Amino acid sequence: MGTDPPLPRTLLSADVDAPSAGADRELRREYRLLRDIVEGGSAAVAVLDTRLRYVYVNPHMARINGVPVREHLGRTLTEVMPGAERPVDVPRAVLRDGRPRDVVVSGTMGTGAHRVRREWQCTYHRRHDERGAVIGLVAVGVEVTEPRRYVTELERAHGRMAMVHAATLRIGTTLDLERTCRELVDFVVRDLADGASVDLVVEDGPPGPPPGGVVRLRRAAVSRSPELARRLGRPPVLDEVNEHGPTSPVRRVLERGRPLLTTLPGRRPPGLRGPYADRLAEYRAAGIHSGLVVPLTTDSRSVGVLAMVRAGSSPAFTVEDGVVAQELAGRASRALERARHYAREHTMALELQRALLSEPTLPHPDLETASRYLPADDSAVVGGDWYDSLALPQGRNLLVIGDVMGHGVEAAVAMSHYRSMLRALASSSGLPLHEMLHAADRMIAASGFDRVATCLVALGDPATDTISYANAGHLPPLRITPEGHVELVPLPAGPPLGTGLGAYETVTRPGTPGGTLLLYTDGLVERRDEDIDTSLSRLTDLRLPPGGDLDEILDGILAHAATGSVHDDIALLAARARGV
Repeated sequence: MGTDPPLPRTLLSADVDAPSAGADRELRREYRLLRDIVEGGSAAVAVLDTRLRYVYVNPHMARINGVPVREHLGRTLTEVMPGAERPVDVPRAVLRDGRPRDVVVSGTMGTGAHRVRREWQCTYHRRHDERGAVIGLVAVGVEVTEPRRYVTELERAHGRMAMVHAATLRIGTTLDLERTCRELVDFVVRDLADGASVDLVVEDGPPGPPPGGVVRLRRAAVSRSPELARRLGRPPVLDEVNEHGPTSPVRRVLERGRPLLTTLPGRRPPGLRGPYADRLAEYRAAGIHSGLVVPLTTDSRSVGVLAMVRAGSSPAFTVEDGVVAQELAGRASRALERARHYAREHTMALELQRALLSEPTLPHPDLETASRYLPADDSAVVGGDWYDSLALPQGRNLLVIGDVMGHGVEAAVAMSHYRSMLRALASSSGLPLHEMLHAADRMIAASGFDRVATCLVALGDPATDTISYANAGHLPPLRITPEGHVELVPLPAGPPLGTGLGAYETVTRPGTPGGTLLLYTDGLVERRDEDIDTSLSRLTDLRLPPGGDLDEILDGILAHAATGSVHDDIALLAARARGV
């Protein structure tokens, strides 16, 4: 190393008045060892006086600061590096009480394109002279830029995962399309944006954006923070349709399937039409400055877009925000597709059911009938309930009520098969009721049809003033007296149709002069938390106005029994002999 410099007594605190030659060599050996540690290590070391000015810095600190050693001496950290951030009160507190303290020092290092933000964990220790007087501080710092960056990224990733998990619980809680859209925008405004909207592709053509012309999107949901809502003033307009041409940013998002970060344009973008284009100036006046548009897509099609904005003092959207938003959009898209699928299926099944139920049913003129069909509240549970009335020879009338297992289009189609089969058997076979049900059960089971159904048939014979019944697993009918009392007609119940088990029985009861016979499906009485016997008992407790017409009776029963949310379809068929 060459000739060793004089020993820095203030740094090594060597208190030797007249060292011998051996002691001098030992001191120099210790000094070289300490110098190698201080100046050759990876820690930044500085010595400060009581005014926090540099007395000494090691080469490593000079390198990381990008300032030569000599330009540190006699100056403070702020003077050497104006951009550095360090709480000054911490080293001053160490000077006062002598208790070592840690602090994080940060700053932007380098020049030009090489400027990066770096951080150090520094520890301050108080220094004393030989007499114990405070003469300054020693600061030892270790760079923690990468570990802290890793921890920050880990915290961000954890935050993103927590947000996505929360979205899974909050978005798509039902199979209602409009509600799912509202859940998405409300969640986004709570955690990611100042305003959000969902626009769905209008399905008046083939799936996906058309190759030319415009793509039309319907505004399905909008949410705004209270501050942005106040700035914009008027409430959002839903269900408006905007057209986006080939050069529209929204159109590009749909075609490419990637998020788009935008700033609010200063003028109307080419290819954008409709009310949104006319409101750009209004958005600028509200302080909206940054936008993020994310595609809502499934594996097979484009569903729409999620558009988000930030306004006022909110920071602009980042690429990381786009990653989070795309993950949220992916999960929301699947929920929207499920909701769209079930809404479409519900509409088809409901139309099929109503078309079948609305077919003319013409009993003999001596029988008066009325019916009601009430679909379930949940759009996913359209069922296979049906009713029918048929005029048979010798003035007899056959009433039928049934309920196919399951829900959806398949259940509605199965219902049409059962109804047609029973009509054909009743009109052409002349079989007793129990044999008619047995034939239907055998035919359905032999065909491999996997939808069983409960069914109740009632045959009125004016010649004998009797009503005959056969029951395939259905709930018993109700008899409503002329005075308005409701009574159950007890019947043996055989297995549902389609099981192949047969074993039905025909039971004949006296007619109901002046009374009404009511057939119904289980949606009228079944409750998820109630025993079926309790539900039936609740029906018999009803008191209806005496002498009411059939429509009044049905409306009264529905008003009392079908209260609250309807979880299953309800079908009612009422019949009463005329002129009694």
